[in-house]
Amino acid sequence: MKILKEGFGFSFDSKACETCKGNCCIGESGYIWVSPTDIQNIAVFLGEYIDKFYEKYIQKVKYKFSLKEIEYNDGLKCVFFDERKKGCSIYPVRPIQCRTFPFWEYFKKNIKEVEDECPGIKRL
Repeated sequence: MKILKEGFGFSFDSKACETCKGNCCIGESGYIWVSPTDIQNIAVFLGEYIDKFYEKYIQKVKYKFSLKEIEYNDGLKCVFFDERKKGCSIYPVRPIQCRTFPFWEYFKKNIKEVEDECPGIKRL
């Protein structure tokens, strides 16, 4: 499905996710920001008690929270990246940051970077 969003110089074809192998979930270090609602939804989805969930999957960065990352293929991967399926193991409850990819403000001026990462990006 081709998705357009006002203000962006590209479209996104979500069908590309089927063959991508999770490029948006792996690679260089970064933060995978999660809101309290994201945290609650993921914990419920996994059947985890919230205190154990924080301990296992969350890192605090100043006053915000991010999902942990794990070393993977000379880089890092999201703790919820499924290596076997090459995709997100919590897809139905993935964080807002993941749901809005690739339509992030940063990519408005950095189209080449998102093009290199995501095979679903097509310049307009």
